[in-house]
Amino acid sequence: MKKLFALMLAVLLLASVLTGCVQKTAEAEPAASQTEGTEQPVEETAEAPAEETPAEETPAEEETEEPAEPALPDGVYTAEFNTDSSMFHANEACDGKGTLTVKDGQMTIHVSLVSKTILNLYPGLAEDAKTDGAELLQPTTDTVTYSDGLSDEVYGFDIPVPALDAEFDLALIGKKGVWYDHKVSVSNPVPMEDAGKTVSDLGIADGMYTAEVAFSGGSGKAHIASPVTLTIADGKAVATVVWSSSKYDYMVVDGERCDVLTTEPGSTFEIPVAAFDTDLTVIGDTTAMSTPHEIEYTLNFSSESLTSAG
Repeated sequence: MKKLFALMLAVLLLASVLTGCVQKTAEAEPAASQTEGTEQPVEETAEAPAEETPAEETPAEEETEEPAEPALPDGVYTAEFNTDSSMFHANEACDGKGTLTVKDGQMTIHVSLVSKTILNLYPGLAEDAKTDGAELLQPTTDTVTYSDGLSDEVYGFDIPVPALDAEFDLALIGKKGVWYDHKVSVSNPVPMEDAGKTVSDLGIADGMYTAEVAFSGGSGKAHIASPVTLTIADGKAVATVVWSSSKYDYMVVDGERCDVLTTEPGSTFEIPVAAFDTDLTVIGDTTAMSTPHEIEYTLNFSSESLTSAG
């Protein structure tokens, strides 16, 4: 009887131990599940900023980007005016160039055309030029002087230039009342300061002077004697130049034809001097060959060598 009682007591104790283990295991599993549930959001949260980093860096890079510098400093330049048409271009007396003005970083080029047949320009397409309210460019009346000494009145325009060395749209309308599209560009700007010093700049009083002149061009067989005699009057300079040859019958200077005064001791001319200390292009017509030829030369009058001859 005692053995039976002891056996039953052992069974009860074993059952009690097993029941406790099962409860602990059941409690441990929810805890583990809860732990796993809290770890997953941590990984997602850690990855989220990494994905957003490029978007956050972009504004910072844009903020530090410096504004573009103007293509040219404010000032006045000569520049080439290029077009896509032989019927629309700068006047030949201007050598394909215009006057480029830069103010507050904005560029405008004044171009003298070949005639008065173009009535308006529009910085854009012809289709847009036809719309109400389109701001058309109005012409100015310019006087140009050709190499033969003749002058003519033509239309000129002040044209906005968005960028250098890049084509932009420029529409035009003529006397027929039809708008046409064109592409133009502006290139090779040269500061007007390189144009040298005028009589006014130098403050030269009226009178007679001598000055050294540098000469280049041609075949080297002929030259202009230096120094030359200069006459200053009313703010303008006129030089008396003498060639080493008597075979020159006229010169062209600043579009003005100057005929020979005498051929003794050499072809002698009176020519205008637009500026000192800069290269001036002139043309001399020589009869030394079987047929007359116009030849281009360069003169540079030195202001430092100016000496009163009065």
